[in-house]
Amino acid sequence: MRDISKYQGIIPAFYACYAEDGTVSVDHTQAWAEYLVKKGVKGVYVGGSSGECIYQRVEERKKQLEALMEVAKGKMTVIAHVACNNTEDSCELAAHAQKHGVDAVASIPPIYFHLPEHSIAQYWNDISSAAPDTDFIIYNIPQLAGTALTMPLFHEMLKNPRVAGVKNSSMPIQDIQMFKMYGGNDFAVFNGPDEQLVGGLAIGADGAIGGTYGVMPELYLKIFELCKKGEYEKACPIQYDADKIIYEMCSCKGNMYAAIKEIIKRREGIELGGVRKPLSGLFEEDMVHVERCVKMIDEAISKYC
Repeated sequence: MRDISKYQGIIPAFYACYAEDGTVSVDHTQAWAEYLVKKGVKGVYVGGSSGECIYQRVEERKKQLEALMEVAKGKMTVIAHVACNNTEDSCELAAHAQKHGVDAVASIPPIYFHLPEHSIAQYWNDISSAAPDTDFIIYNIPQLAGTALTMPLFHEMLKNPRVAGVKNSSMPIQDIQMFKMYGGNDFAVFNGPDEQLVGGLAIGADGAIGGTYGVMPELYLKIFELCKKGEYEKACPIQYDADKIIYEMCSCKGNMYAAIKEIIKRREGIELGGVRKPLSGLFEEDMVHVERCVKMIDEAISKYC
């Protein structure tokens, strides 16, 4: 039986950290990692959507992971998303991640071309083979990747003994139930959509990986604590308030992650830089939303935590 305890908890998606000139910043990366360690989250998911991976070069992704591991290794679970839109670069990142001691590597399916499922399975198995001593996590996010993790593809991937879990960011909560039912007790299923964390945990998710966890970790840690005790009626109001904050952040003209980084700067004094083009930075008109989010987060933490 595989021990999945290291995946059972709140795992923020790690934000890309940039210097003023737009390059990946080691200092900002390590300051952010230290902050999350102190907050007591279970782990981090680095190099995914929140890490702006599709806009970074292979060497930049290696640089950020190396900086993170200097702080996080042995203190938090680290899942490294290594997918690129070609197998060779993905395998290179997987091997690099294993070398630096991550707990798991993860991957979305290849994007743009709609590949047959046997090609997707080969892509994932090739990546997994490049990190043979490391768990592999499937990242199911069909609304962005353009390809869903179907049950036939899922069953095919379960033939690979390194496949240890699914980060499920599809909207139907039923998918979590299906993956958990067929994956088994030693298979980790992560809730992906932050707005439905309570529902995902209620139906069987072991842990959760989310893009807004880093900006308000206290709220999600409290939700997880309450849900694990079966106190869903207490968790739901926190979920509702977290959702309102998410909706407010998404009201900005600039990218949500630009808003998140500005909120973190204002609340915690931690500089993470901006976002990488073609993602849009914040506009002057966005500052009212940022200020509102700061207030909403402060009030929610004071109320529930």
